[in-house]
Amino acid sequence: MNEPNKDDMERFERSKRAAMNWLGGSLNEQLPNSKHVSGVDTVSTNANAAHTGKALPISMIRFGAFDINTWFQAPFPEEYSLVPDGRLWMCEFCLKYMKSRFMVTRHRMKCMMQFPPGQEIYRAGNISVFEVDGSKNKIYCQNLCLLAKLFLDHKTLYYDVEPFLFYVFVESDAYGSHFVGYFSKEKRSPMDYNVSCIMTLPIHQRRGWGYFFIEMSYLLSRKEKRRGSPERPLSDLGFLTYRSYWRLAVFRVLDADPVCSLEDICSRTGMKMDDVLYTLQDNNMLEVFHNEASTGRLPTEYEASKFADEKKVPPNDYRIVCDSEHIRASLAKHDAKNYVRVDPTKLRWTPFIHKRTGLEPITSNEVPG
Repeated sequence: MNEPNKDDMERFERSKRAAMNWLGGSLNEQLPNSKHVSGVDTVSTNANAAHTGKALPISMIRFGAFDINTWFQAPFPEEYSLVPDGRLWMCEFCLKYMKSRFMVTRHRMKCMMQFPPGQEIYRAGNISVFEVDGSKNKIYCQNLCLLAKLFLDHKTLYYDVEPFLFYVFVESDAYGSHFVGYFSKEKRSPMDYNVSCIMTLPIHQRRGWGYFFIEMSYLLSRKEKRRGSPERPLSDLGFLTYRSYWRLAVFRVLDADPVCSLEDICSRTGMKMDDVLYTLQDNNMLEVFHNEASTGRLPTEYEASKFADEKKVPPNDYRIVCDSEHIRASLAKHDAKNYVRVDPTKLRWTPFIHKRTGLEPITSNEVPG
């Protein structure tokens, strides 16, 4: 095997310097054993800082045409811990992350993806929802989780994505399907959780997308003929969003049928009994008859909807206090915001079914006895 000569080593150093100029000097630690050759000096980590920027921890992502300030740190590979100017570049279609504009420009010439992988299960106008299987599209889902961690403090799932389904929401135009947000859920959840993680990209917040994601999750639960609930514990912001959605969902049922029962509300909304009880109690709409002479609120255990995940026993004797005027005023106030709503008729989806793997039919010779 030929040894590199002096010319080879000089060409290597020139190539190294050119690469470091693009990456803000971050290659210096990746190639620690380089030496001076014929007076050719290696470039320090801060070289050419005026052109490419200093190598800093990630504080911003370039996502499509937007620079978005990040809120938290994410466990990207070590070589991405420091990037020029603290800006990480991401492809808005395949979610690949890169260090520089040059790398993104080259990537765009090769990236053929214009929408998320997986099955499109919902389309209404320019809004689509894709179901992405973590075991079939592992790299995409891992990149999605790393992106979400930049904006979620308590997220712990990054690389173990195979047990999860990801529902990715996009807005489409002539240039492709642009990422809005997503939620994920376990393929098999013993607690019937219909959401494990939910995230709206900051540039799309305050437009009602959180309600849209939650409404879609409960629509899928109803299609599965199950009652769902988000995974606990909820973050403060997540709890406020769910609390507001539960209120609207229960109000819509009571507006259509003021004399419905707790079971009716659960069936029509897809919500678990715990969440329905909490919502009614939180809005002073539930009277529980302890005996013939007294009424009161539910026990304090029902108030722990932010943290509780075990099934509670509903009251036997109760009355739902339904103020029709208040309900209609609340619904009208929300509808006036003109937030996007889920159209159940646009859903084309069948529940996920696990395949039986590693099993073979038993022959007659293998039957015991």
